[in-house]
Amino acid sequence: MLSGQVTALSGDPAALPGDPAAPPGDPAALPGDLAAAPRRGRPPGTSRRELELIALRLFTEQGFDNTTIDQISTEAGVNKRTFFRYFSSKASVLWSEFDTEVGTIRAALAEVPDEVPMMDAIRRAVVAANHYRAEDVPELRMRMNLIGSVPALQSSAAIHYDAWERAVSDFAAIRIGQPADSLYPLAVGRATLAACRAAYDRWSTRADADLTFYLDAAITALAAGFEPATLGASAKILSQHVARPARPVSAAG
Repeated sequence: MLSGQVTALSGDPAALPGDPAAPPGDPAALPGDLAAAPRRGRPPGTSRRELELIALRLFTEQGFDNTTIDQISTEAGVNKRTFFRYFSSKASVLWSEFDTEVGTIRAALAEVPDEVPMMDAIRRAVVAANHYRAEDVPELRMRMNLIGSVPALQSSAAIHYDAWERAVSDFAAIRIGQPADSLYPLAVGRATLAACRAAYDRWSTRADADLTFYLDAAITALAAGFEPATLGASAKILSQHVARPARPVSAAG
């Protein structure tokens, strides 16, 4: 989904959501109009982001199957070669940020010092790779609605989720000292993915805080074995970071 900051894992432990000393997220909210400017620090007018937003709009208005790469390129004022410079297919437009997140997590885990506990390292890598804010929810809902309603996209989802899971299980295998396809590394990868998907679902429903707070809470609970006292403390910390009550967010922002 997103690019992250891998440097947080290479030095002193980074401040985490829930820690009063933790710095706020980057101030880069997405405008409600999907044809507007880029978000999260990208330079204005980047071709990749422009193509991404135009494609998402056309997919939503016309349907994924009825939208061609030629239409996307023409709408953006570029040729097909430019489109393929950034994306390998129509479907990759919807998965590009997710795949970037996988690469960011894998790179972060490759650099984490040995003394950092395994689940702490995983939690911090996942949190660092995700900078979505509440204002990003409308666009992400549109993406997920498309993925959930188009058969070709549904069938491709397993491939992308498997890559995310393997980024974690490969790291766990090194720490545990077992093959990546053995029981415990697989369990770590799949359990972490499940916890993160639960965090994402809850965040996208409420749209009341940054995704990082939900991810941090979910993986912290997983690492603690969902022990009730830990869950209660984590829920209290999370509630302190919710800036406003849950409110409906329309697809238009």
